[in-house]
Amino acid sequence: MMTISITRLRLRSLRYGLPFLYYTLVSARQARHAAGNAGVALRRHRGAYWTLTLWKDRAAVRDFMRTGPHRAAMVKLPLWCDEASLAHWDQETDRVPSWADAERHLATEGRLSAVKFPSAAQAAGHTLGS
Repeated sequence: MMTISITRLRLRSLRYGLPFLYYTLVSARQARHAAGNAGVALRRHRGAYWTLTLWKDRAAVRDFMRTGPHRAAMVKLPLWCDEASLAHWDQETDRVPSWADAERHLATEGRLSAVKFPSAAQAAGHTLGS
């Protein structure tokens, strides 16, 4: 059984673009080298930034989230983002799911992350934004 983690983040201002890109790249590198990671995919879609990671179990996801660059980035995201959502699910196969599958899971099982300046879509509870 593998665990999938998906995040969708939208920056509220371009002024956060360079530091966000830095944390995205170093966090992706951290994930690729983390114990229990089996895949990392990134994309920019409809003005938001998406991460999709595949893990051997939920404990590996938690260990990754609580350390290194990813932990440092999580502290900044409530200020930098006006939309933030995530979902986790388990699957039998060890293949990275398609982006269409990830969007479906985020829409049906996702939850919002707290942001200080929510967009109208975030305030309305839309995990896929506007």
